[in-house]
Amino acid sequence: MIILGIDPGIADTGYGVIKQEGSNLTCLDYGSIQTSSKLVLAERLGILYQELAGIITKYQPERVAIEQLFFCKNVKTAMVVGQARGVVLLTCQQAQVPTVEFTPLQVKQAVAAYGGAGKMQVQKMVKILLHLNDIPRPDDAADALAIAICAANSTKIPV
Repeated sequence: MIILGIDPGIADTGYGVIKQEGSNLTCLDYGSIQTSSKLVLAERLGILYQELAGIITKYQPERVAIEQLFFCKNVKTAMVVGQARGVVLLTCQQAQVPTVEFTPLQVKQAVAAYGGAGKMQVQKMVKILLHLNDIPRPDDAADALAIAICAANSTKIPV
């Protein structure tokens, strides 16, 4: 099964593509979809849509795992990230790829076996679990891979 993990954002949306064969996980690709703050919001969301649609077309994931929006003190930031999440969900729906959502706590528990794990702990576990030589960069991509790993290890996803 190919799983696409998404860490949504407006400036950087991390993505990570993994292949699950039994208990073996392999990293196929990861990176970040970046948009310039010099562009208007609609253009930034359009770039996110186009880039994500291309990734879905290229890898044909059977599932997409998305991080849920967590509480944010800055309402404006939360609203913009929410709009980016909406674009991600719509892109997946249009491609007819089932989605599942996880909280940051669920991702940390699934990857590092501890809900209070720090960012570096999660990144090191992603490296180990996917047999990578280095910790994936940028951070958004490492987070997206962690979300994909969480989906691979979750009973939340129907077979």
